[in-house]
Amino acid sequence: MPPAATAVEIGLSAAIVAVMENEPLILCAPGSALDGLPFGPFDPLAHRTLETGLRASVSEQTRLKLGYVEQLYTFGDRGRHKISTQDGSHVVSVGYLALTRAAIAEDGSAAAQTGHWRKWYSFLPWEDWRGGKPAFIDETILPALKRWAAEKHGELQAQRLLPRLTRLKLAFGLDGISWDEERVLERYELLYEAGLVEEAYNDGNAPCPPPVPLGRPMAFDHRRILATAIARLRGKLKYRPVIFELMPASFTLTALQDMVEAISGRHLHKQNFRRLVESSNLVEPTGATLTQIRGRPAALYRFRHEVLGERPAPGLRVR
Repeated sequence: MPPAATAVEIGLSAAIVAVMENEPLILCAPGSALDGLPFGPFDPLAHRTLETGLRASVSEQTRLKLGYVEQLYTFGDRGRHKISTQDGSHVVSVGYLALTRAAIAEDGSAAAQTGHWRKWYSFLPWEDWRGGKPAFIDETILPALKRWAAEKHGELQAQRLLPRLTRLKLAFGLDGISWDEERVLERYELLYEAGLVEEAYNDGNAPCPPPVPLGRPMAFDHRRILATAIARLRGKLKYRPVIFELMPASFTLTALQDMVEAISGRHLHKQNFRRLVESSNLVEPTGATLTQIRGRPAALYRFRHEVLGERPAPGLRVR
């Protein structure tokens, strides 16, 4: 007798990003015990495309109309959507990155009428290096990961020990390797596999909760999707002008630097950044200025849309 077919559901999750007061924010859906991304099932009869389904789900849950949207990745691991005690269909999550210019509408109301905005670094605090390397990386994370990497695995020890150590060095920039801000997902996956984030315990993949909380946990595999979204956005700002999807129509160069630092999680040298912006030819002066409390008025700039037709990869290649 052939085995019964396993039902498969397609879920659509949106990592919706805004930046306010130099803090990247992520929109969380209402009504969950744990913070979770706006999420809904794909209905092939009602939705012509996956993106159409995503936009409909987000609009229904948050009353927010999405602008820029791109598909991230398909997550199909069994056990990382439903907790280990639940049976039923296998959920395949299709993650999306969406950007909006403000968490607050022009009239002062919330841009999303339901749901709530959270600082994305509250979920992945080890990713925020704007004030230097977070102390708890050396104090808490690395000692725990090194112990995990050195664990014995019977006859598979030789095959597994080197990959774990290598992954740790690459992800967290050890032994002369530089910290790479784009390895967000690799860092989260190491913490998950080592049982150092609460989701590993919730999924039944760790025997006990982590001894020290590392960031806010999220429902299902949503922190994994968020890590993927941050990595994608950090990488993409270097070769596409995606950062301007988050900027107002006119802005100062200081505001642009603050935005890039907020997304990349890194402090940038002011003069080097300005030289980079000038050489990239991505912006042009508007002729107007912004009066400041201190110092001279600051020149206002705008994005040069013509650059999209001038070269194939117009981005800010920050280092």
